[in-house]
Amino acid sequence: MSGDRPSGIVVVDYGAGNLVSIRNALTLLGAAPTVATEPGQVRDAAVVLVPGVGASGPAMERLERAGLATAIRDAVGDGAWYVGICLGLQLLFDRSEEDGAEMLGLLAGEVVLIADAPRLPHIGWNQLDIVRPDPLLDGLADGAPAYFVHSYVARPADRSIVLAETEHGSRFPSVIAQGRIVGYQPHPERSGVDGLRLLRNLLTVTGILGAGATEAIAQPVLVPEVA
Repeated sequence: MSGDRPSGIVVVDYGAGNLVSIRNALTLLGAAPTVATEPGQVRDAAVVLVPGVGASGPAMERLERAGLATAIRDAVGDGAWYVGICLGLQLLFDRSEEDGAEMLGLLAGEVVLIADAPRLPHIGWNQLDIVRPDPLLDGLADGAPAYFVHSYVARPADRSIVLAETEHGSRFPSVIAQGRIVGYQPHPERSGVDGLRLLRNLLTVTGILGAGATEAIAQPVLVPEVA
């Protein structure tokens, strides 16, 4: 983590989903997340976590209207980590074919409908197939289960950023990372022990927690209702 940035993690609240489950999971693991609704809170954060479900267009409209989109870009440009979950991952890219939305543009690529899907939306448990090892995946078995709720997926211009893939008709990126940008297509906070392991790794890699700071992944975690 950059020495000239604060040490906090903020969860961006832009009206695109229930924040309770991700806050509870981070707190269980020993972090102290705060909810950000103002641009200044985002610019001052060391780790900016963007959750969400729903469509890219309305989400970007809310982010732009609140000044949060610019604040996110500024924070990342100044050395903050960006962590996107579900819609938060998709917003990283240039545009979405769902509604033609122009998105954050932090990563090159687009968001497309899951090809050849047996049903949509893709809701429920599926597996994470590891493409390449990374500290973000430490302790996670190849094929570990994760919980998904989505119909669209990222198609990055640079395939080297893909850490794990999932198959639902076709294969799509389910965990991505490039520098200080991390994205999860599933919901780690709803994915039981393996999801908590993903989040603990994240908190360790970003410097929010020291290595081995918590054994909370051994504890049960509730799976809240889908937002």
